[in-house]
Amino acid sequence: MIRNFRSKGLRRFAESGDASKLSVPNLDRVRRVLATLDAATAPEQLDLPGFRFHVLKGRDKGRYAVDASRNYRVTFGWDGRDAVEVDLEDYH
Repeated sequence: MIRNFRSKGLRRFAESGDASKLSVPNLDRVRRVLATLDAATAPEQLDLPGFRFHVLKGRDKGRYAVDASRNYRVTFGWDGRDAVEVDLEDYH
């Protein structure tokens, strides 16, 4: 389950479908990633074809990422059975 978001715009999109604060293309893909993340009970459950699941390194060590759309990734931490500090980031 997703416990919290870093971005108010992403939280608004996840809760109500309001994408007005997001500039990412392919919102359906972002919606699918968030739904999969919300249903997951372990981060490895996001290791699905096309998601390009990976563990982050450096300053984001201990966080995970999956492809969302073009340069965008959904990044998240994990606490117990919950995704935490979920964000949508432009890597470029």
